[in-house]
Amino acid sequence: MRKNYIMTPGPVPISEEVLMEHGRPLMHHRSPEFSKIFIEVTDKLKKFMQTSNDVLILTSSGTGAMEAAVTNTFSVGDKVLVINAGNFGERFKKISAKFGLNVIALDYEWGDNANPADVKKSLDENPDIKGVMVQHSETSTGVINDIEAISKVVKGYPALMIVDAISGIGASELKVDEWSLDIVCGGSQKALSAPTGISFISLSPRACEAIEKSNIPKFYFDLTAAKKYSEKTPPQTPWTPGISIIVAMNKALDMFFEEGRENVYRRHRTLALAVQRACEKLGLELLVKDPGKRGVSVTSINVPEGIDGKLLTKTMRVKYGVTVAGGQGKLTGLIFRIGHLGYVGIFDVLIAISALEFALKEQGWKFELGAGVVEVEKVFMENNYLNE
Repeated sequence: MRKNYIMTPGPVPISEEVLMEHGRPLMHHRSPEFSKIFIEVTDKLKKFMQTSNDVLILTSSGTGAMEAAVTNTFSVGDKVLVINAGNFGERFKKISAKFGLNVIALDYEWGDNANPADVKKSLDENPDIKGVMVQHSETSTGVINDIEAISKVVKGYPALMIVDAISGIGASELKVDEWSLDIVCGGSQKALSAPTGISFISLSPRACEAIEKSNIPKFYFDLTAAKKYSEKTPPQTPWTPGISIIVAMNKALDMFFEEGRENVYRRHRTLALAVQRACEKLGLELLVKDPGKRGVSVTSINVPEGIDGKLLTKTMRVKYGVTVAGGQGKLTGLIFRIGHLGYVGIFDVLIAISALEFALKEQGWKFELGAGVVEVEKVFMENNYLNE
């Protein structure tokens, strides 16, 4: 018998409690029963995102929220600045270009993060930029961008501040209102540890004003329609939503608040540190060299010379039951990624590192067997994680 473990940056493991809610008998989306849950989830998402702004729920993956952010707030020909430090920065570029925007790209090496001074320089050189798009946690590399510092720069210009926080929010600090973030995108299958298929998006008053002027065609992702229905009594969605996912999210949000925001953040920091130090102990090199630039949602590890990266991840998945992620875009085959996001604890990390050690040994990588596991245990002990 083999147990299976998912250690990717999304989807992530889901607790038994959330799965039980997900399996409840289906209810109609216009029923009083669902309306009550929909209101609760919307209110909890505002608290989760630390905002009093409108928060709209979309039945889609996080990319749907990214597309909605673009198509609802700009007009064809508008100039936007896309901060690009990985595959999801590239995605913002592709979405923007697809809908006729004039994209100014601020490109970084994959594994680096954005410099707020570069953002200011781009805005000074292009005063007609209407929006700045950036990833909070760049899932393809594991870097974290300093959203607070970037937003302080953008605040001095007319541009909207748009943040893809899909893999970051709930694991790392993000204060939507305090940091003056106009649009923030999130997803159900990341730090919330809910089933895949729901995205959510917060809109500042400035963003709502921009929505009124947008001329880009949209239908399913029309936030004007979503906002109109959210203001009905009781609140609704314009199209049939992912009912069971939203019901599950309600429980997942409760569990987040029960654990406590700071405890959740601390847990993610500890898990990330354990994975990173274990990999280094095994003689592996992390993609993100500067510890200060590493996020806590996922760790990207360079595939060492002489090791077949695809075979490594396949062996971990097929033989040992631990699914990790490969590289994306131009990093395909060059890195592998271990997620430590959402409903993940100490022993999940120990199992993942054990599987990694076995898979590396099978390809002849030289290290002391058990060195990574011991390092994980040290990190947990040093952080007093096992004594609480």
